[in-house]
Amino acid sequence: MALRPVDLARAAGISAQQVRNYLAAGVLPPATRSPAGYRVFDERHRQALTTYRALGRGYGWDAAKAIMRAIHAGTPEVALERVDAEHAAAHEQRLALRATAAALEAVAREPATGQPPDTVPRGGLRVGDVAGRLGVRPSALRVWEAAGLLLPGRDTDGHRRYGPTDVRDARLVATLRQSRYPLPTIKPIMDEFRSSGGADALRAAITAREAELGRRALAMLAAGSALHDYLVNPAS
Repeated sequence: MALRPVDLARAAGISAQQVRNYLAAGVLPPATRSPAGYRVFDERHRQALTTYRALGRGYGWDAAKAIMRAIHAGTPEVALERVDAEHAAAHEQRLALRATAAALEAVAREPATGQPPDTVPRGGLRVGDVAGRLGVRPSALRVWEAAGLLLPGRDTDGHRRYGPTDVRDARLVATLRQSRYPLPTIKPIMDEFRSSGGADALRAAITAREAELGRRALAMLAAGSALHDYLVNPAS
Protein backbone atom coordinates (compact mmCIF):
# COMPACT_ATOMS: atom_id res chain seq x y z
CA MET A 1 0.00 0.00 0.00
CA ALA A 2 1.39 3.38 -1.03
CA LEU A 3 1.90 5.87 1.76
CA ARG A 4 2.49 9.61 1.73
CA PRO A 5 5.02 11.43 3.93
CA VAL A 6 2.13 12.75 5.98
CA ASP A 7 0.92 9.18 6.61
CA LEU A 8 4.29 8.21 8.05
CA ALA A 9 4.47 11.43 10.00
CA ARG A 10 1.12 10.81 11.66
CA ALA A 11 2.07 7.24 12.53
CA ALA A 12 5.23 8.41 14.31
CA GLY A 13 3.93 11.68 15.73
CA ILE A 14 6.42 13.79 13.80
CA SER A 15 6.26 16.26 10.93
CA ALA A 16 6.25 15.38 7.24
CA GLN A 17 9.47 17.37 6.89
CA GLN A 18 11.14 15.13 9.43
CA VAL A 19 10.15 12.13 7.32
CA ARG A 20 11.87 13.74 4.34
CA ASN A 21 14.91 14.50 6.48
CA TYR A 22 15.08 10.88 7.63
CA LEU A 23 14.91 9.74 4.03
CA ALA A 24 17.74 12.06 3.03
CA ALA A 25 19.83 10.91 6.02
CA GLY A 26 19.49 7.23 5.12
CA VAL A 27 17.40 6.43 8.16
CA LEU A 28 14.67 5.23 5.80
CA PRO A 29 15.27 3.02 2.78
CA PRO A 30 15.24 4.72 -0.63
CA ALA A 31 11.80 5.68 -1.92
CA THR A 32 10.54 5.19 -5.44
CA ARG A 33 8.84 7.92 -7.46
CA SER A 34 5.34 7.96 -8.88
CA PRO A 35 4.79 8.81 -12.56
CA ALA A 36 4.02 12.33 -11.38
CA GLY A 37 7.37 12.52 -9.58
CA TYR A 38 6.11 12.17 -5.99
CA ARG A 39 7.95 9.97 -3.53
CA VAL A 40 6.17 6.71 -2.83
CA PHE A 41 6.49 5.12 0.61
CA ASP A 42 5.20 1.74 1.77
CA GLU A 43 4.96 -0.45 4.87
CA ARG A 44 8.71 -1.05 4.82
CA HIS A 45 9.24 2.67 5.35
CA ARG A 46 6.74 2.69 8.19
CA GLN A 47 8.58 -0.23 9.79
CA ALA A 48 11.91 1.53 9.32
CA LEU A 49 10.57 4.68 10.96
CA THR A 50 9.16 2.73 13.90
CA THR A 51 12.45 0.87 14.27
CA TYR A 52 14.48 4.07 14.18
CA ARG A 53 12.32 5.68 16.85
CA ALA A 54 12.70 2.63 19.08
CA LEU A 55 16.46 2.60 18.54
CA GLY A 56 16.66 6.27 19.41
CA ARG A 57 14.87 5.76 22.71
CA GLY A 58 17.11 2.84 23.58
CA TYR A 59 20.53 3.64 22.16
CA GLY A 60 20.38 7.37 21.51
CA TRP A 61 19.69 9.17 18.26
CA ASP A 62 23.26 9.19 16.94
CA ALA A 63 23.54 5.44 17.40
CA ALA A 64 20.07 4.91 15.91
CA LYS A 65 21.00 6.85 12.79
CA ALA A 66 24.26 4.95 12.38
CA ILE A 67 22.50 1.60 12.78
CA MET A 68 19.78 2.34 10.23
CA ARG A 69 22.20 3.84 7.73
CA ALA A 70 24.40 0.77 7.95
CA ILE A 71 21.44 -1.50 7.30
CA HIS A 72 20.31 0.49 4.28
CA ALA A 73 23.89 0.59 2.98
CA GLY A 74 23.85 -3.19 2.88
CA THR A 75 26.19 -3.68 5.86
CA PRO A 76 24.02 -5.12 8.64
CA GLU A 77 27.14 -6.48 10.35
CA VAL A 78 28.21 -2.88 10.98
CA ALA A 79 24.81 -2.12 12.47
CA LEU A 80 25.01 -5.13 14.79
CA GLU A 81 28.53 -4.18 15.82
CA ARG A 82 27.21 -0.77 16.92
CA VAL A 83 24.43 -2.48 18.87
CA ASP A 84 27.00 -4.64 20.64
CA ALA A 85 29.07 -1.56 21.45
CA GLU A 86 26.07 0.22 22.98
CA HIS A 87 25.27 -2.77 25.20
CA ALA A 88 28.91 -3.06 26.23
CA ALA A 89 28.98 0.62 27.13
CA ALA A 90 25.83 0.25 29.21
CA HIS A 91 27.39 -2.67 31.04
CA GLU A 92 30.52 -0.64 31.75
CA GLN A 93 28.36 2.15 33.13
CA ARG A 94 26.73 -0.28 35.53
CA LEU A 95 30.10 -1.54 36.72
CA ALA A 96 31.35 2.01 37.10
CA LEU A 97 28.26 2.94 39.10
CA ARG A 98 28.85 0.07 41.51
CA ALA A 99 32.46 1.13 41.92
CA THR A 100 31.32 4.70 42.45
CA ALA A 101 28.88 3.65 45.15
CA ALA A 102 31.59 1.77 47.00
CA ALA A 103 34.10 4.59 46.63
CA LEU A 104 31.66 7.28 47.71
CA GLU A 105 30.65 5.33 50.78
CA ALA A 106 34.30 4.88 51.71
CA VAL A 107 35.11 8.56 51.21
CA ALA A 108 31.92 9.72 52.92
CA ARG A 109 32.76 7.68 56.01
CA GLU A 110 36.09 9.45 56.39
CA PRO A 111 36.09 12.32 58.90
CA ALA A 112 36.58 15.74 57.39
CA THR A 113 39.84 16.06 59.31
CA GLY A 114 41.38 12.84 58.03
CA GLN A 115 42.45 11.22 54.84
CA PRO A 116 44.09 9.86 57.03
CA PRO A 117 44.81 13.04 59.08
CA ASP A 118 48.60 12.96 58.84
CA THR A 119 48.62 12.98 55.02
CA VAL A 120 47.54 16.62 54.64
CA PRO A 121 50.05 19.16 55.95
CA ARG A 122 48.89 21.81 58.36
CA GLY A 123 49.16 24.47 55.69
CA GLY A 124 47.22 22.38 53.18
CA LEU A 125 48.13 21.21 49.70
CA ARG A 126 48.54 23.21 46.52
CA VAL A 127 46.61 22.52 43.32
CA GLY A 128 49.35 20.45 41.71
CA ASP A 129 49.72 18.25 44.77
CA VAL A 130 46.00 17.50 44.94
CA ALA A 131 45.85 16.88 41.19
CA GLY A 132 48.70 14.41 41.51
CA ARG A 133 46.92 12.49 44.26
CA LEU A 134 43.73 12.26 42.21
CA GLY A 135 45.36 11.53 38.87
CA VAL A 136 43.81 14.55 37.14
CA ARG A 137 45.14 17.73 35.60
CA PRO A 138 45.40 20.85 37.77
CA SER A 139 43.17 22.57 35.22
CA ALA A 140 40.39 20.10 36.11
CA LEU A 141 40.46 21.27 39.72
CA ARG A 142 40.20 24.87 38.57
CA VAL A 143 37.22 24.01 36.37
CA TRP A 144 35.54 22.25 39.30
CA GLU A 145 36.20 25.26 41.50
CA ALA A 146 34.74 27.62 38.88
CA ALA A 147 31.62 25.42 38.82
CA GLY A 148 31.28 25.77 42.59
CA LEU A 149 32.14 22.15 43.32
CA LEU A 150 35.29 22.95 45.30
CA LEU A 151 35.91 25.78 47.75
CA PRO A 152 39.64 25.82 48.55
CA GLY A 153 41.08 28.56 50.70
CA ARG A 154 43.92 30.91 49.80
CA ASP A 155 47.18 31.59 51.52
CA THR A 156 48.64 35.03 52.14
CA ASP A 157 50.16 35.01 48.65
CA GLY A 158 46.80 34.27 47.05
CA HIS A 159 47.63 30.67 46.15
CA ARG A 160 44.97 28.00 46.55
CA ARG A 161 45.40 25.75 49.56
CA TYR A 162 43.48 22.51 49.98
CA GLY A 163 42.88 21.41 53.55
CA PRO A 164 41.71 17.90 54.54
CA THR A 165 38.06 18.73 53.88
CA ASP A 166 38.88 20.27 50.49
CA VAL A 167 40.92 17.21 49.48
CA ARG A 168 38.06 14.94 50.52
CA ASP A 169 35.63 17.00 48.43
CA ALA A 170 37.99 16.86 45.47
CA ARG A 171 38.10 13.07 45.77
CA LEU A 172 34.30 12.95 45.73
CA VAL A 173 34.10 15.12 42.63
CA ALA A 174 36.79 13.07 40.88
CA THR A 175 34.92 9.86 41.63
CA LEU A 176 31.66 11.26 40.30
CA ARG A 177 33.33 12.58 37.16
CA GLN A 178 34.88 9.18 36.48
CA SER A 179 31.33 7.81 36.40
CA ARG A 180 30.31 10.47 33.85
CA TYR A 181 28.27 12.66 36.13
CA PRO A 182 28.04 16.14 34.52
CA LEU A 183 29.14 19.15 36.54
CA PRO A 184 25.60 20.61 36.93
CA THR A 185 24.49 17.29 38.46
CA ILE A 186 27.41 17.19 40.87
CA LYS A 187 26.84 20.74 42.18
CA PRO A 188 23.68 20.03 44.25
CA ILE A 189 25.23 16.77 45.47
CA MET A 190 28.27 18.60 46.84
CA ASP A 191 26.11 21.37 48.30
CA GLU A 192 23.97 18.84 50.11
CA PHE A 193 26.97 16.82 51.21
CA ARG A 194 28.54 19.90 52.80
CA SER A 195 25.33 21.15 54.40
CA SER A 196 24.16 17.80 55.75
CA GLY A 197 27.56 16.46 56.72
CA GLY A 198 26.50 13.09 55.36
CA ALA A 199 26.26 11.04 52.20
CA ASP A 200 22.47 10.97 51.77
CA ALA A 201 22.61 13.16 48.67
CA LEU A 202 25.28 10.93 47.16
CA ARG A 203 23.28 7.80 47.81
CA ALA A 204 20.20 9.45 46.27
CA ALA A 205 22.18 10.34 43.15
CA ILE A 206 23.39 6.78 42.79
CA THR A 207 19.87 5.42 43.28
CA ALA A 208 18.55 7.80 40.62
CA ARG A 209 21.30 6.75 38.23
CA GLU A 210 20.54 3.08 38.84
CA ALA A 211 16.88 3.73 38.01
CA GLU A 212 17.91 5.59 34.85
CA LEU A 213 20.10 2.71 33.72
CA GLY A 214 17.23 0.31 34.41
CA ARG A 215 14.87 2.36 32.25
CA ARG A 216 17.44 2.51 29.49
CA ALA A 217 17.99 -1.24 29.65
CA LEU A 218 14.28 -1.82 29.06
CA ALA A 219 14.32 0.66 26.17
CA MET A 220 17.31 -1.14 24.70
CA LEU A 221 15.43 -4.45 24.90
CA ALA A 222 12.51 -2.88 23.02
CA ALA A 223 14.91 -1.42 20.47
CA GLY A 224 16.57 -4.78 19.95
CA SER A 225 13.22 -6.43 19.38
CA ALA A 226 12.21 -3.82 16.81
CA LEU A 227 15.56 -4.14 15.03
CA HIS A 228 15.23 -7.94 14.96
CA ASP A 229 11.84 -7.68 13.31
CA TYR A 230 13.12 -5.15 10.81
CA LEU A 231 16.01 -7.42 9.80
CA VAL A 232 14.28 -10.80 9.97
CA ASN A 233 10.62 -10.04 9.33
CA PRO A 234 10.55 -7.14 6.90
CA ALA A 235 7.16 -5.68 6.09
CA SER A 236 6.00 -6.34 2.57
